[in-house]
Amino acid sequence: MLKRVFAAAIVAGVAAQGATAQDKTADPYAFLEEIEGAKAIAWAKKENARSLPELEADPRFAPMREEALAILTSTDRLATGAIHNGAVYNFWQDETNVRGVWRRASVESFRSGAPEWETVLDFDKLAEDEGENWVHGDINCLSPEYRHCMIEMSYGGKDAAVWREFDSQTKQFVEGGFYLPEAKTSLDWLDENTLLVATERGEGSLTTSGYPRTIVRLARGAALADAPLVFEGAAEDVWVWASVDHDGGEAHVFIDKRVSFFESERSYGLGGENFSRLPLPLNADFQGVLGGRAIFFLRETWSHQGKDYPLGSIVAYDLKSGGAEMVMAASGSQSIESVEVGESGLVVSYLEDVSGKAARLSRKKGGKWTAKEIRLPPNGVVKLTSAGGGTDDAMLTFESLTTPQSLYYVAADNKASTIASMPAFYDASDVVVEQRFATSADGTNIPYFIMGKGSALKAGDAPTVQYAYGGFLSATLPVYYEDPSRPQHGALAGKMWVSRGGVLVLSNIRGGSEYGPRWHQAALKEHRQRAFDDFIAISEDLISSGVTSADKLGAIGRSNGGLLMGAIMTQRPDLYGAIVNGVPLFDMKRYTKLGAGASWIGEYGDPEKPEEWAYISKYSPQQNLAAGKEYPKIFLYTSTQDDRVHPGHARKAGAKLRDLGYDFFYYENMEGGHGGTANQDQLAYRIALEYAYFARMLMSSPSIADGEDAD
Repeated sequence: MLKRVFAAAIVAGVAAQGATAQDKTADPYAFLEEIEGAKAIAWAKKENARSLPELEADPRFAPMREEALAILTSTDRLATGAIHNGAVYNFWQDETNVRGVWRRASVESFRSGAPEWETVLDFDKLAEDEGENWVHGDINCLSPEYRHCMIEMSYGGKDAAVWREFDSQTKQFVEGGFYLPEAKTSLDWLDENTLLVATERGEGSLTTSGYPRTIVRLARGAALADAPLVFEGAAEDVWVWASVDHDGGEAHVFIDKRVSFFESERSYGLGGENFSRLPLPLNADFQGVLGGRAIFFLRETWSHQGKDYPLGSIVAYDLKSGGAEMVMAASGSQSIESVEVGESGLVVSYLEDVSGKAARLSRKKGGKWTAKEIRLPPNGVVKLTSAGGGTDDAMLTFESLTTPQSLYYVAADNKASTIASMPAFYDASDVVVEQRFATSADGTNIPYFIMGKGSALKAGDAPTVQYAYGGFLSATLPVYYEDPSRPQHGALAGKMWVSRGGVLVLSNIRGGSEYGPRWHQAALKEHRQRAFDDFIAISEDLISSGVTSADKLGAIGRSNGGLLMGAIMTQRPDLYGAIVNGVPLFDMKRYTKLGAGASWIGEYGDPEKPEEWAYISKYSPQQNLAAGKEYPKIFLYTSTQDDRVHPGHARKAGAKLRDLGYDFFYYENMEGGHGGTANQDQLAYRIALEYAYFARMLMSSPSIADGEDAD
């Protein structure tokens, strides 16, 4: 699946080492990089105590928190899942199951729209029984039986996690079964008695990015320290990991040696033996095996055996003959988003001018692949939730900013039937959504979605929140709701912001995947400024087209989007009246030494190289903060336990702003990992803080803003 590369990207982050003596001399804020340092924690708690009471005191905060929690924990949310061995498996959180339950239902009952759920693992009960702050992670089960499972759990939501063996039939952890201690780990099943494991195993087992660089074969009952080595990467690699695809009764083992964040050397060995390097380009993502052919998504053009295969296409590589076949080539207006391997074909979801579509791909005799469209509603987001699991049946969802999510079951004959639909979480009867285009600094047309009540789109001074991410090949799509939910999703934004007269804007800036790999590559490294220019161009278009004004325009982003927020604040503070900057990258001089930052050199460049720091330094927010500017009063938030994007970024941003004479709001959750929250209660609290902040900064008095339309 295409999403596997993103799952690998978030497997881990490392806790930063303390700043060196030289760093402390050069950087007066270096003490804030000490994650659990007494001085750093005291600073964060002081800022929380200063900021949070002020935001909580806004009369809009309490109702917003109730609204967010009601949506996040609603039992009316759509339960999606994946088919495995005749059952649909689902992870579910609500007001009762705060940490969540892993559950299953028969395919028949699920298709009926009234699934008969059977709890497989209750994480709330587990945390209570064991006295641990468990937050669920990945679940990896051996196909096709789906009985032998490895369960990932972290303390408080960190990326570093514990893995324990679980029997999905007895619904118990296996006594004396496989166990991997807390670390940044990836694994897969070779067979029911053997795992392939990439994890920390002592000195020299990690890359300089803090990821595993060795893969071992761990047999049942054996000690990790004694497990034989299968593969070893170099210290300067980003990571190595193994994936196993069981196709036709054979175990196809692939090793991913990630030489940069996006570039991989792939090796293959049937049964985990006799590995050899595959002739695929470095920018190719493995999707699965079908009929002895490995399916890859190409992020660069590949020339093989006298034929060129374009970037953005899907190819099938014969693991025995070495021949290749074109499966699907995306046009200039398309982007392939996800690929699932079924029993006899593929199911693909893709974008056409940022509008979701889906198709089933089948191989005919002679190696020709044909596509048959899966007919779903137009002008929205299509997500592929399940395909395969021993069947050619698939499940997909459709939604938009104003249309609640519906789940469709697509049988092998390609006929789609509705299983269930989510109810509306807000009244969208007078809400308008439009797709518009702005012209960036280099003349490129940049699409964006704008959502608001019809009158608000022409108000000239509508309180407006503009969101973007713009990085790591991740598209910004107009979804109604997904887990984990974000404030820019239609259900939350519609209820908490648009219903109060606000406008929401989703910006499809370069760096994402809205138009495939080329859209991403256009903003890499020395071209990063293009992403910032795209966002600014949309902001200017919102003002010039009569939607809003600079003092009523807010911006929001997190993680890589937090870097974007820092850049637009330092470059064009005149355009924004408010900015929310979450779990951000901010100090790009130090980013490779903090958290998992060294793994992102392929995205941003290396600040240790003078020629690359030359362009990074032009936008690095920490270094470009200056006195005498009219910065908006920014809202920074982070998590102490974020072991992916180090909390030191947000802390140092706040500290420097203070020293330069600027005020700001700050929130540091003491748990929660990179998500910034450990459960739905915390998420509802933070989203309410964000919208209460925007209401405070951009809207009129609470008595007007919280009128009848708020319902």
